[in-house]
Amino acid sequence: MNPKILTLTIAAALGAVSMSSHASGYRFGSQSVSAQSTADANAAEAGDASTIFANPAGLTRLDGTQIVGGVTAVIPHSTFTDTGSKRFTGTSSGGLTSQDSYTPGMVAAPSLYVSKKLNDQWTAGFGLFVPYGTKLDYDNNWSGRYAMTNVKLESVNLNPSAGFKLNEQHSFGFGVSAQFMKANLGQGVDVPGSIAALTGTPAATALLRSIVAAGGNPAVLASVKDGHGSMDGNDWGYGWNIGYLFQLDQDTRLGLSYRSSVSHKLKGSAVWDFNVTPDQVVNKIIAANSTKSNSAVLLNVHTPETFSVNGFRQIDSKWAVMGDATWTRTSRLQNLNIQFPGTVQGDEVILQNWKNTWRFSVGTSYKLDEKFTLRGGIAYDQSPVASTTLRHPALPDEDRMQLSLGTNWKLNNNASIDLAYSYLHFRDADGSFKNSCSPLISGCTGNGELTQGTWKTRLHMIGVAYNYQF
Repeated sequence: MNPKILTLTIAAALGAVSMSSHASGYRFGSQSVSAQSTADANAAEAGDASTIFANPAGLTRLDGTQIVGGVTAVIPHSTFTDTGSKRFTGTSSGGLTSQDSYTPGMVAAPSLYVSKKLNDQWTAGFGLFVPYGTKLDYDNNWSGRYAMTNVKLESVNLNPSAGFKLNEQHSFGFGVSAQFMKANLGQGVDVPGSIAALTGTPAATALLRSIVAAGGNPAVLASVKDGHGSMDGNDWGYGWNIGYLFQLDQDTRLGLSYRSSVSHKLKGSAVWDFNVTPDQVVNKIIAANSTKSNSAVLLNVHTPETFSVNGFRQIDSKWAVMGDATWTRTSRLQNLNIQFPGTVQGDEVILQNWKNTWRFSVGTSYKLDEKFTLRGGIAYDQSPVASTTLRHPALPDEDRMQLSLGTNWKLNNNASIDLAYSYLHFRDADGSFKNSCSPLISGCTGNGELTQGTWKTRLHMIGVAYNYQF
């Protein structure tokens, strides 16, 4: 691929992926429009070049050169209702107790796959897709602001692959991945709670004296506002994937596939804003006493590996059925320790302790005529969140059901269009996440807040892809 075109494609992918997470964990849930139309049950079908993502062994079933370019639009609707969020002092956190516009109205994520049959045994391929993504933007004055005000995760995966056909029954595939990840997190700093907690203590007396000595006005502390922190980082990571396809008979296939973990060391910066009163002298003293300073940021992340078992059966000339079971090792994502190298402040720790998950899907296709093939599928996807006390506002995730419908429209002998629609219904997600740190504890970074409430999420996905073979 032309390097300039590749650069522009990556930029477009990163610019597009900003949606509420709607697959297990942070995984973006549609890397293929044709797969989406069956609720991702068709990995063993290997009907187009997007098999590079699901099972690269399926490349051996493709003839000539194939190109698949698709885009999936995501339309989420989420609400949050507070049920008792508190500051570290035990008092109400205040702020807005409901949120209904913290997810984007609509966003889109692209995918691109290319395959070329080299000979009777070998087929080469290349995939570009979005593996993970989320964007949540709460109000800066919502009740959970001390946990976070906004989060954004963007990623893109480049996946050159190859398939090898040993004989009529056994095919193998493998690929390598270069994955770019970029993240941003914002959160409030509980300055009002800290001032209230210090009132009447020797530390408060010392603070007042330092303000007066510097020429500041201590009276402004009565109406002090929240501070704010913003952290960002990015990194390239590398991984691999393999697949196996077994042709039981002319109409039946069984597949296995594995995608490895990818290690990221996200490096970036942290910026702290303590413009919390009208008096800049007071603001500087509060910032100095916070022990927080603008610095570098480091976050180690290991994405979870997946293992899938799938099958496909052509019942007759019109009907086919298919299914998939995918295990994801989301237990790799334990605590997120945000480090601030070169400072005296300790890590900010986001407790996750995720559990491993399963996703089950079944689907079918029906060849209506020479032009149209109708598709459908249903899936159940487990959430990795282990309990309400581990449900952080950055990922208010729950188990969900997915219903998908779609069609393949054959334009001519070389070209076709895939269309897909999916509806995802999430269980209501109750959360009571407690941060074990506080602004008055040294050696760690955090507000000691309790974020408690219920998230409700419904989501629509609309996908379209153009397929060309020559």
